[in-house]
Amino acid sequence: MADFKTKICCIGAGYVGGPTMATIALKCPDVKVHVVDINPKQIARWNSDNLPIYEPGLDDVVKQVRNKNLFFSTKIDEAIRECEIIFVSVNTPTKTYGVGAGRAADLKNWELAARNIAKVANGPKVIVEKSTLPVRTAHSMRKVLMANDRKIHFEVLSNPEFLAEGTAMEDLDMPDRVLIGGMTTKLGQEAVQKLVDVYAHWVPRDRIITTNLWSSELSKLVANAFLAQRISSINAISELCEATGADVQEVGHAIGKDKRIGKRFLNASVGFGGSCFQKDILNLVYLCESFGLQEISEYWNQVVKINDHQKHRFARKMIESMFNTISGKKIALFGFAFKKDTGDTRETASVYVAKHLLAERAKVSIYDPKVEEEQIEFDFNYYKALTPGREFKECVKVETDPYEAAKGAHAVAIMTEWDEFKKYDFQKMYDSMAKPAFIFDGRLILDHAKLQDIGFTVYAIGKPYGVKYQNMDDLNA
Repeated sequence: MADFKTKICCIGAGYVGGPTMATIALKCPDVKVHVVDINPKQIARWNSDNLPIYEPGLDDVVKQVRNKNLFFSTKIDEAIRECEIIFVSVNTPTKTYGVGAGRAADLKNWELAARNIAKVANGPKVIVEKSTLPVRTAHSMRKVLMANDRKIHFEVLSNPEFLAEGTAMEDLDMPDRVLIGGMTTKLGQEAVQKLVDVYAHWVPRDRIITTNLWSSELSKLVANAFLAQRISSINAISELCEATGADVQEVGHAIGKDKRIGKRFLNASVGFGGSCFQKDILNLVYLCESFGLQEISEYWNQVVKINDHQKHRFARKMIESMFNTISGKKIALFGFAFKKDTGDTRETASVYVAKHLLAERAKVSIYDPKVEEEQIEFDFNYYKALTPGREFKECVKVETDPYEAAKGAHAVAIMTEWDEFKKYDFQKMYDSMAKPAFIFDGRLILDHAKLQDIGFTVYAIGKPYGVKYQNMDDLNA
């Protein structure tokens, strides 16, 4: 039996816990890593050749270390007792009930995990917040943990993730920074150093930032808020571009050359999705409200409002372009994941656009190379996208072939920026569609001039198609 210098467990085998622990196991052969979850199906897939999440590079890493120093199981209590560092990476969705509904984070899962740790722990433990949590959650959780009747000591650290789905394994391999927040007491700093020592196996020390707990917790929310703000900013400008004849890609390129601004997150689209951006901004909004910072709350809430507006106006543009009636018309949505190179569908723009289309009695077909029909049906029900009184299979058809999805359709809408969408035979697709055939590019990835030559009517976010004055020569007409 191998001797391990450190033993770590992670409660929660999801998008954050699985890849993070797999990387730690790969980079730290002297560390034993347990990933535990209450869902036996999830654990069974982590132990199979069909992992529960898609992330480029993840499969290879898991295969290298699984059952060597990385173990997946449902034995939560055993793992808690065996390990000295316990990561908690459980779901903290936006509340749908009670005080703060629609904005505050629902911490039920986190508190249940903390209570169970306090109940079964057999000695001092370092508890690491990996889930995105409101500021000062660590203080509340520490109270729960320290209320145990055996006087066991716990230190709580904040170690937020800064992963981008689709590049998560690269982000873990070469992180911009690792942030660790802890108490400023002697025991608190000793706990911080324990976690620093784990990451120092592969992360340069100058990229490991240590702060107090509150700074670490707030930094995660603020990072996502700033990124989402940039997306909503360029999306707001995309609507102005469509009205004036400017091109949002040209505008984005021009301002991105300014070193103070930079080029990242300046790609206009149908709107951001994913598990973090909207949830974290709404969390920030609620936090500001809780401290009486109304103006600050309203400022950040506007980022979410613009995102919702962008999805709504994209659907509205589709309906208006097709002669203000789509009842009975087949519309193909290409992409259901919220972004390329992931199977994650949380807060995907596709489900919201589909909701508007179904409300107008369209028939929707969906193709995505990585998202399974079961997940798509779940999302339509979870996000209440189905028209009342209608079942999923009555109005939505999930296809495994993009050409079949487009066959007989009046329109194709690009909802996810999958690279394969650029390589399709659009002439073949056009020939099989109802005429006039429309393409709505919500991700700005297609060759619009080529599509127009084929015969498509094209609408693209932030492009001046259909604007009276597209260039200066038109002013003399």
